[in-house]
Amino acid sequence: MLALAIFVATLVLVIWQPKGLGIGWSALGGAAVAMLAGVVGWADLGTVWHIVWDATFTFVGLIIISLILDEAGFFAWAALHVARWGGGNGRRLFPLVVLLGAVIAAFFANDGAALLLTPIVLAILLRLNFPPAGAMAFIVACGFVADTTSLPLVISNLVNIVTANYFQVSFARYAAVMVPVNLVSLAATLVVLWIYYGRDIPASYAVGDLEEPRAAIQDKAVFRAAFPLLWILLVAYFATAPLGVPIAFVTGAAALVLVAIAGRWFAGGRGAIISVPKVLREAPWQIVLFSIGMYLVVYGLGNAGLTDIAASVLVWLADKGTFIATVGTGFVVALLASVMNNMPATLVGALAIDRANVAPLTKELMIYANVIGNDLGPKFTPIGSLATLLWLHVLAGKGQTITWGQYMKVGLVITPPVLLVTLVALWLWLPVIS
Repeated sequence: MLALAIFVATLVLVIWQPKGLGIGWSALGGAAVAMLAGVVGWADLGTVWHIVWDATFTFVGLIIISLILDEAGFFAWAALHVARWGGGNGRRLFPLVVLLGAVIAAFFANDGAALLLTPIVLAILLRLNFPPAGAMAFIVACGFVADTTSLPLVISNLVNIVTANYFQVSFARYAAVMVPVNLVSLAATLVVLWIYYGRDIPASYAVGDLEEPRAAIQDKAVFRAAFPLLWILLVAYFATAPLGVPIAFVTGAAALVLVAIAGRWFAGGRGAIISVPKVLREAPWQIVLFSIGMYLVVYGLGNAGLTDIAASVLVWLADKGTFIATVGTGFVVALLASVMNNMPATLVGALAIDRANVAPLTKELMIYANVIGNDLGPKFTPIGSLATLLWLHVLAGKGQTITWGQYMKVGLVITPPVLLVTLVALWLWLPVIS
């Protein structure tokens, strides 16, 4: 009960985010209390660090890359192109924005998609004078698609990185399984969002009110470097994975190159347009503290027996066949993530799967179902995903407040069908390539 009380108190502080107390300090405080109370020990700290360090620093590297590209105008340029491809047809623009969000989520992680794309799309909507209901449809779509399409690559979500590292899933193997599954998730997301919001989307908009995409480019050197650098980075992920090179090292190298270009290191800093120190200050360093702290707190729950309970549930599901095992695991961890946040839920799921005595194919299905449940499931509630919590804060800062009631009204309707279809796609696809 002590471990549970510490977890609940920590989660409340993370959600509440009292002024001056970041999510990282809240999580670290909870971890300190857990250690002082004997819920976790020093050996557990080393175990948790081994699990989270690669994922955490990969995420930080991706966000630094994203922030520099954002400062350079890369994402605004892309969004303006998409707005022009819409050709003044609002019902064509909506799926295009969803597709843009899916691409950004795939390469820049779900947090990047939600936090970077949403303000840009919001600015475009305000310029086009979209009605409130129509604007809300696009805003929710940006936040929703960020998570539902964060499946295809290991780097697309912190959950993916932690899982791949824990179970030693290669970059190529992960992509082979999840890219097709992600396409199904994307299609399901489009259909469900359209059914829910289709009537609110404006039939037309004035393309002439938009600026030219090239006008959004603030740093031409960074912009020109973006495309080759991102392609090289993607190839490097696949090439270095068999060599055992941590993803954080590859991502960090790319981030360093982009920082050097943005800071004009080759010219002694002369001609720099982007403030690199500002970008580095805005990087989510709190995530590092949050990852260590929250995972330690959750590890305490595992020590208290939560992992064993979860493992027994998984064994029960496995006895019902691969379909029930896949769908059941996905929904169980989705519900768990919705009440405790998907980052700690990922660890609980991974530890439980590792302890569960099930057939190899069933175990692999459960591993990927754990990812899907923790990527898509958090859309039930705002606390399910750190990206969602940050997204809501960003929106509030822009004058667009979405209450928990409004969010859950949408999330509880939209999430189940997308989650179910995606899990079924996994169940059908994985045996084909195994």
